[in-house]
Amino acid sequence: MTCPVPALVHSFSLRVDLSAPIEMGQGRAGQRRIIPIIGGAALGPDITGEVMNLGADWQTIHADGAAHLDTRYALRSDDGAVIEIVNIGVRHGPDDVMKRLALGEDVDARKYYMRTAARLETGDDRYAWVNHTLFVCAGIRRADAVEIAYYKVT
Repeated sequence: MTCPVPALVHSFSLRVDLSAPIEMGQGRAGQRRIIPIIGGAALGPDITGEVMNLGADWQTIHADGAAHLDTRYALRSDDGAVIEIVNIGVRHGPDDVMKRLALGEDVDARKYYMRTAARLETGDDRYAWVNHTLFVCAGIRRADAVEIAYYKVT
């Protein structure tokens, strides 16, 4: 038996605007923080609109410096659909690169790894296809935002 080989097709990109992190302190698995999501933009081709001022990234920073990313937020498409996004992933890299990111510096995205898997959901029939599509993402951390490219797994 030969299974189909999945392919990736760019669906949309997000610029997610962030507020200052809220430090929670040491948790069972590492340093905990909450980073509020306060807006942003969705840039097609499949979805365009705005990231709503709603949601957060609940991060755990492990002893080796890797960040477990656990986000939940929403976007409103230009034609009025509300789409929930749950995005789980990891960001890691060399110590010096991670320290520069923590200071808010722009670092070449090829110097660290930031990948996620996303689940989208909506009740809007025009975007029902997102309810049954797997997405994988690649991200870039900026000082006050994250840029994320969403790819449909076909």
